[in-house]
Amino acid sequence: QVHLVESGGALAQAGGSLRLSCAVSGGTFSRNALAWYRQAPGKEREFVASASSTGLTNYADFAEGRFTVSKDSATNTLNLTMDRLRPEDTAIYYCNARPAGQNYWGQGTQVTVSS
Repeated sequence: QVHLVESGGALAQAGGSLRLSCAVSGGTFSRNALAWYRQAPGKEREFVASASSTGLTNYADFAEGRFTVSKDSATNTLNLTMDRLRPEDTAIYYCNARPAGQNYWGQGTQVTVSS
């Protein structure tokens, strides 16, 4: 029903920036609540940032002031701009959609931050 494909993960230096994208297909893009999560090896998957169907955004404490989540309705894309990256940001980043209480995940994209 809903398909999510993340891209943009790469190797970055500490203090650098990356822009992640999630292509969303299926369902009605404008009505989906969308979010980014991340998971480091051996750790629980954790919330990063979200955007509601009305554009309201929320951020985890570690992301506040450094990351920016946005939706592009023209391209059905959820974006995450990551600034001032830290080695602890290293993780697989996943796109999540929750239409009408359902739950969908993308395949993830790897972000590695070197000191």
